[in-house]
Amino acid sequence: MASSQSREWEASDRKLRRELGVQQLFFISFGSIIGSGWLFATLNGAAIAGPAATISWIIGGILVCFIALNYAEVSCMLPRSGAVVRYPHLSHGGFLGFIMAWAFLLATVSVTGVEAEAAVQYAASYATNLNLTTTSNGVTVLTGLGLLFAVLLMGVFFLINFLGVKFFGEFNRWVTWWKFAIPVITFVLLFFAFKSSNFSSAGGFAPLGGGEVFNAVATAGIVFSYFGFRQGLDFGGEARNPQRDIPLATIGSVVVAAAIYILLQVAFLGALNWNAAGVHPGDWAGLATSKWADGPLYHALNAAGIALLAYFAYVLLADAIISPSGTGLIYMGASTRVFYGMGMHRDLPGGLTRVSERYRIPWVALIASLIVGCFFLIPYSGWALLVGFITDATVLTFVMGSLHLQVMRRTAPNLERPFYLKGASILSPLGFLAGSMIFYWAGFDNLRGVIASVLVGLCLYTFIQGPVRGRFSRNVGLAIGVPYLIIFAATQYFGPLFSNSLPFLLYWALTAAEVLAFAGLVWRFTNQKREVHAAWWVLFMMFATYLLSYYGSYGPLKTPLVPFPWDNLIAVVIGLISYYWGVAAGYQTEEMKEIAESGTGLVTPEEEEMERRLG
Repeated sequence: MASSQSREWEASDRKLRRELGVQQLFFISFGSIIGSGWLFATLNGAAIAGPAATISWIIGGILVCFIALNYAEVSCMLPRSGAVVRYPHLSHGGFLGFIMAWAFLLATVSVTGVEAEAAVQYAASYATNLNLTTTSNGVTVLTGLGLLFAVLLMGVFFLINFLGVKFFGEFNRWVTWWKFAIPVITFVLLFFAFKSSNFSSAGGFAPLGGGEVFNAVATAGIVFSYFGFRQGLDFGGEARNPQRDIPLATIGSVVVAAAIYILLQVAFLGALNWNAAGVHPGDWAGLATSKWADGPLYHALNAAGIALLAYFAYVLLADAIISPSGTGLIYMGASTRVFYGMGMHRDLPGGLTRVSERYRIPWVALIASLIVGCFFLIPYSGWALLVGFITDATVLTFVMGSLHLQVMRRTAPNLERPFYLKGASILSPLGFLAGSMIFYWAGFDNLRGVIASVLVGLCLYTFIQGPVRGRFSRNVGLAIGVPYLIIFAATQYFGPLFSNSLPFLLYWALTAAEVLAFAGLVWRFTNQKREVHAAWWVLFMMFATYLLSYYGSYGPLKTPLVPFPWDNLIAVVIGLISYYWGVAAGYQTEEMKEIAESGTGLVTPEEEEMERRLG
């Protein structure tokens, strides 16, 4: 017999309309993949790795496929809306579930803002009389008027999502056809200006070294450009045939996008005109601040000297608004499902699970997504400022797919698996390493902000989920959470994020001690101690990677203490230890036990019809 909470989750999921087929799920994933990233990442990749950025796109696509394959088995077995934030609760319990949900929420809800920023910034290139952008500390940011336009655009995303998932799926399908066509036409036209000498005469194929090939995967916007693959999973509870449609849509979107990205990178490199960009031939790093930095593909088409390409450049400018807007639309829907999922597990207030009877969408979560998304525009008022944060916060959650698969095979072996991943003994560790290595390749400058943002949110666990789910009393939660918040915030102020007045090793040791003390107190007072044991591995991975990032080849030291490739080998060891620790730490949670005893992870049409008849 399922518990009242389990029945509540199932009943709430049944209210969501199952209207999305494989084509619509594909377009949701593919449409969110093709956003603002492809407009910038070709130049950023070339600036970091030179022509070898082509390899970076291939590596990124392969790694994301490893991650997606592991998620596909679990999402077919347990199709749920807000799936990514709900699975950790089933495999490792509420404490780790909160950590991963919080990290994913930080990343997902801010994407809506970054895509709105991208659209407004491109509009500023021809609407010069409106003064939508300005420069601050060498970075393009939105003015007050620009921020107003970004907020209005997010309001449009809100209205389309509010009309319901069926209208959303149909609307997105037509927008995504446009988003598919424009990148394809762009690389085809750029090949008319192709010069093969750009791949060899300007310092060779990998002029900046092999290590930068991996660094580009994480920091050039390459992995960011693939992030949309998981959006089909977040709409899993609204799929007509999840067993077939989810894996086809998820893997298919990655493969198609990878082919387009690789061809775009090759075409851009071949069409690169050093003189037009105002950069000395071979100065690949100089591209990042060149004349082409504000719109590389647009400038490459214009500089080709071919009339057809110059005319199409104006179409590309229009797409620079449409593509980010389409992705922002999808991510507002996705972040709504994240709020919904966190409300289900009481990571956040339960009112977020309210579903509109008329439109069948989680309307309170949708409002929260709009408000929080707008909030991110205040400190991160420019596209470049927000992308790095989003990338690192998201890849931290990538590692969970492999753990879900292995833990659930152990805790729910008899559940039907419409998609069964063969060779998981190899593909699961590879999927985990894909996420953990991208997390490391992002470098110290990005890691410091993400780790601080994720760990400061731990106090919310003691304020909300712990007391609500009966792990300890509210007074105990406040007694643990309030001192932690004050002490942790003070340490971060004196650390590398703000004043940077503490030596890094001392700052790192203090931060680690504070987090471990917090987790130890939660373990001491909770009545579900296994939940805390199940989360130790992620704290180890975060702090070990953070320490290595400072002393490794992607850190601030001019002469790294641990140079490439030895730092990467150590990162692999950290990843493998974390993977096997994480698999061993998983257990059969109460929710997973109920699902396993039911014999199916699906909310069936018969159950849905019975729920409707019962009112």
